[in-house]
Amino acid sequence: MGVYLNPGNEKFAKAVQSEIYVDKTGLIEYTNQVINTVQRYVCVSRPRRFGKSMTADMLTAYYGKECDSRELFSGLKISQNAVFAQHLNQYPTIFLNMQEFLSRSKEIGQVIDRVRRMLLRELKNSYPDVDYFDDTDLVESLQDIYAATKQSFVIIIDEWDCVFREYQQDKKAQEEYLDFLRDFLKDKVYVALAYLTGILPIKKYGTHSALNMFDEFTMLDPGPLAEYVGFTEQEVEELCGRYQMDLAEIKNWYDGYSFPGESSVYSPRSVVNAMRFRKIGNYWNQTETFEALQWYIDLNFDGLRDDVLQMMAGKKIPVNTGSFTNDMTTFRTEDDVLTLLIHLGYLGYEEQNKYVFIPNAEVQSEYASAVTVSQWGDISKALKNSADLLQAVWEKQETQVAEGIRLAHFETSQLQYNDENALSYTISLALYAARNFYTVYRELPGGKGFADLVFVPRKRYQDKPALVVELKWDKTAEGALAQIKDKEYCRSLEEYQGNLLLVGINYNKKTKEHVCRIEEYQK
Repeated sequence: MGVYLNPGNEKFAKAVQSEIYVDKTGLIEYTNQVINTVQRYVCVSRPRRFGKSMTADMLTAYYGKECDSRELFSGLKISQNAVFAQHLNQYPTIFLNMQEFLSRSKEIGQVIDRVRRMLLRELKNSYPDVDYFDDTDLVESLQDIYAATKQSFVIIIDEWDCVFREYQQDKKAQEEYLDFLRDFLKDKVYVALAYLTGILPIKKYGTHSALNMFDEFTMLDPGPLAEYVGFTEQEVEELCGRYQMDLAEIKNWYDGYSFPGESSVYSPRSVVNAMRFRKIGNYWNQTETFEALQWYIDLNFDGLRDDVLQMMAGKKIPVNTGSFTNDMTTFRTEDDVLTLLIHLGYLGYEEQNKYVFIPNAEVQSEYASAVTVSQWGDISKALKNSADLLQAVWEKQETQVAEGIRLAHFETSQLQYNDENALSYTISLALYAARNFYTVYRELPGGKGFADLVFVPRKRYQDKPALVVELKWDKTAEGALAQIKDKEYCRSLEEYQGNLLLVGINYNKKTKEHVCRIEEYQK
């Protein structure tokens, strides 16, 4: 076994032997279908924390020669497949982590030269009897090996796109790297399977790319690989049972990604950490700080801030993903920024209606951190003050609540403030801290109509009062409370046994004043 040629199965063995391992070996069924076919080029892009490297290690352990992985895969899903044994450890396998090469080189030429020299050394050691035409040329040497042995290679490249992330402004370096990949992989008879993993898709790096032979499976369209993007609902439910964790809480924090045929996909690293430590929280920031998100949402595109605010308030936003050029620097419209955030995992994507949204509480907390330190004026202040405003609601401090909502009123900057719908988004942002304790519903059906906003305490916070909020525009806060009672909105909370506060809020367009009235609900 070598370092890059047939590196063995030890990395995947460590994953399987870990405290928590979720079986994703079903993905091998797909790669077995396409191996040694025209469709043998596969590129899977996912955000960080979504198991890209573990999948690469799994494929290396399964296909790689010079090791025996039968026992390692026994009991896993792929072992039940009819062609499991046919491909098991049958291919010389090249595994490259491009981030490793990049971190040890100062410029792209050194990266490519190091890859070539490392692979040539191991190839010549493993195939010493081959008559090499030019043993300094990687592609020709691989062709010579195939001609002599008729043995094709599985080539796995992890973090394939790191060059485009590290050399964002260096187009010449990007082109040199693409030339290398094209020469190395495209139309080569020695390629049985080429499997690339990264964060970004590949087709639109310009006409120079010419890597159009790859089938791409992305966060926009993972196709038949959707169930392998993250953890599924069933997988998370089983983990919650094993670790006595509340599924509803885990769902609130880590679910929210959805694809056709797979309606609930969870962030895997975060779920694993929550189970291991028996603690729900933000594990996203262990691998990436919120400044990465802040840079993108601070880009000065018309409408971007409006859309971010409305998504933070719970709204879905239409997006056109077609103009995105699949890099991290070319942004012509806010849609390009939103599309990148989908690929980075900061936004969920609803393919049927072409909507984006913030997927869960964990990612919501990243947006809150980013906006709080951004130069967004009163918006940043409102988010910082939201915990105090929530406390004022609990204490029925009506004047303080009205003043807090006034400070969160973005009429002169972001959200157009001209109806009850806009007012509801303002209230949602002003009470942003409530998401730490509540599940928030907009237009919740109950009694004889729909309550504007309902805050239901999550299981861990049953000591907090539920909130039913009714909003009025150029009317009265007292009338809002009366409507809650007359239309029996609280019937939607009949199963809730704790305290309940009724909150009526009115905005007077002429005086630009908010008035709040709060009552305890008497059951």
